[in-house]
This record gives sequence, structure tokens and C-alpha cells, in this order.
Amino acid sequence: MTGLHWITPDEPADAFPPVDHALRDPDGLLAVGGDLARDRLLSAYRKGIFPWFNPGQPVLWWSPDPRAVLFPSELHVSRSLRRTLKRARFEFSVDRNFSEVISACAETPRRGEGGTWITADMLAAYQDLHAAGHAHSVEVWRDTRLVGGIYGVALGKVFFGESMFSLETDASKAAMVVLVREMLARGFVVLDCQVASAHLASLGSREIPRAEFLQLLDVHAQLDTPGRWDLRAFNPAAESGA
Repeated sequence: MTGLHWITPDEPADAFPPVDHALRDPDGLLAVGGDLARDRLLSAYRKGIFPWFNPGQPVLWWSPDPRAVLFPSELHVSRSLRRTLKRARFEFSVDRNFSEVISACAETPRRGEGGTWITADMLAAYQDLHAAGHAHSVEVWRDTRLVGGIYGVALGKVFFGESMFSLETDASKAAMVVLVREMLARGFVVLDCQVASAHLASLGSREIPRAEFLQLLDVHAQLDTPGRWDLRAFNPAAESGA
């Protein structure tokens, strides 16, 4: 970590170096330290930076180049996913149980991962963002059981996806479809997926240069209207013909 910028807790919330100072690797480690206070997190997101660190590590701040994003109009709903949605096997809600969604994201085992990066401090920080109206969740239910979901941070017209989980086939993909439909209904322009994955690519995400992503943030993520979300737009029947 030699040469990285270290942030002390008493530095201003926006005390991040320019993102082009990030390490020249696909993950883009930019800075170390600081805290997960609300103002620091919101400042980071507006600058194209997000925290990710393992238990026992200091806070690590990242700004990848390229950046994985999903433009709502480019969402891909596969035939099999359309069939799942048409069968109405799942029910959906928004911001009904943020705490349970983020806890499930932390606790659900993932292939190739031995633990979780959603530490107790991360849980507390994002629950605080949710209470302030900046963080939101989509819940996927089977009967009365939570079987999938996604959460992230909304600033202006940009949604920064953080994590998702699935306990049943297609549950996390269904959550993504609901999220993107809600984004469209609210005039959002882009979903930040942070780093590329096959799962996200199957839904329509693609990579763009970090400089292009920062331009989107400059235009669309500066003015914010925090508040609780409700389920506005999702219609499973409409997805069957998408």
C-alpha cells in the first residue's frame, strides 16, 4: 500500500485524492483509512469512489477503471427469467425490510468466498444511510420468506448497487429487474455495478471508462432528494412480453 493516500478520521468528509491517483489495476485501490460516516460515504459516491474491505482491515476506498454500469434501457430479461416472473412465484417490495436484506447479503454463502466484506461497521453505516433516505432495498418474497434482494445508494439520478443475494433460482435477477423498473419510473439514468461479473453481464451491464462514469456523476448525482421508496412501477405481466 506504499504511496496510497491515508485518510485520518479528522479529515474533511471530501478528503479524497483525485481518482486518477488510484492504483493502475482493474480494481483501482485509491485510499486507505477514514471512517464510514454518512457525509464521507456520500462524498465518496459522488466522486466515483466506494468502500470495500475485509474484517480486520482499515477502510479501503476504490475507484475502478473501467467501471461496470447498467443503463436502464439496456436491461436484458432472458426468456427463462420472463417465465419466472410471469408465473408470479415471487412477490416484491421496496424498502420494506432493508435491515434483513443487507444482513442476508452479509450472511449468504457465495461460491469462491470464505467470508463477508459486509462487516458490522458496514451494516451500521448503510442502515444509517437508509434511515436518512439515501439507501434503498428491493425485497423478493416467496410466501412470507425473504428469498432474494438487492440494496444500494441513490444519489440524484444514479443508483449505486452494493450487493445482492439469492436463496432461490432467479431471485436476485428478479430483484434487479424490479430495481431497474423502479429506476426508470423515477427518471434514473444509470445503475453503478462497480466491477464486471458474468451475472451482471447477463442482465445487460457493460463496462465504460471511468472518465465517462465521472461525467455522468457530475451531471446526475449532485442534487439529491432523499426519502423512502415505495413499489411504483413493477408489473410482472409486462415482463413476459419484454
